[in-house]
Amino acid sequence: MTLAAKPNLAGMSLAQLRDYFHSLGEKPFRAAQVLKWIHQRGVIDIQAMTDISKPLRDRLASEAEIVLPKIVEDYASEDGSYKWIIEVASGSRVEMVYIPESGRGTLCISSQAGCTLDCSFCATGKQGFNSNLTVAEIIGQLWWANKRLGGFDSLQERPVSNVVMMGMGEPLYNTQNVFPALRVMADGEGLSLSKRRITLSTSGVVPDIPRCGEETGVMLAISLHAVRDDLRNELVPLNKKYPIKELLEACKAYPGLSNARRITFEYVMLKGVNDSDADARELVRLLSGIPAKINLIPFNPWPGAPHSCSDWDRIETFSDIVNRAGYASP
Repeated sequence: MTLAAKPNLAGMSLAQLRDYFHSLGEKPFRAAQVLKWIHQRGVIDIQAMTDISKPLRDRLASEAEIVLPKIVEDYASEDGSYKWIIEVASGSRVEMVYIPESGRGTLCISSQAGCTLDCSFCATGKQGFNSNLTVAEIIGQLWWANKRLGGFDSLQERPVSNVVMMGMGEPLYNTQNVFPALRVMADGEGLSLSKRRITLSTSGVVPDIPRCGEETGVMLAISLHAVRDDLRNELVPLNKKYPIKELLEACKAYPGLSNARRITFEYVMLKGVNDSDADARELVRLLSGIPAKINLIPFNPWPGAPHSCSDWDRIETFSDIVNRAGYASP
């Protein structure tokens, strides 16, 4: 006989916690208390939540749990960036990366262990798919980054100011866990991040793009990487199901889209593949009418990769064409 799993408070939204405490016969304000302890103070020991009565703490410790993934590898770079490898309940390992910049710190987090999309330039896709991450495993990446970077020491000076769902996996293939996790990140009683500082990156799961805007209100990024369907079919096989025209129509209709809430189009620079002047001009033409910025990404080779990175002068020329058309292209 298998014992039922205890409810994991770390993966619950404010509304879910209210429902949980209601089921215990407790007042709903207990939900905000627990959410703040976990996500604002970094406390996951129920007995340390001192504004909750001792009898209730004892009951919670007996009937519920607070479980987060664990960090198993930790890499620090001289430029202040970090990469952490975390182990999730399935036994799989995923990575998250922290990038400090002037005035902000961005955390790139994963939504799946592995990936089903098999994009030709991506090392993760070659590993195959292992599992979806749970809500607690997604939120846990931000929790651990705050813990390791001292982010629980001061609410006013959090090192992680921006979150990008751009790590391992396709977020829109795990909406049942990704969307609730994003809502906790934006909740004022939880991690309290501005929705304009949370970005979901997708390879183009067209049916779920409007849902993302309606249900989360976060910013959108598109892994585009090619301006023709024949090439994108090779680089991003999902394009065979949702071609460029359909993808861009979904982008134009993204809820809340404006010059102040632009879509980021990610474009990995592959030598001799997608980096010509003609490609740059076609990219500008395709995005006409869409409030957008373009993120040019130098390809990072991995063992056995079928591509190499564009030469730096080629990247700069490509960027100049995009800039002259009025698009920011960091």
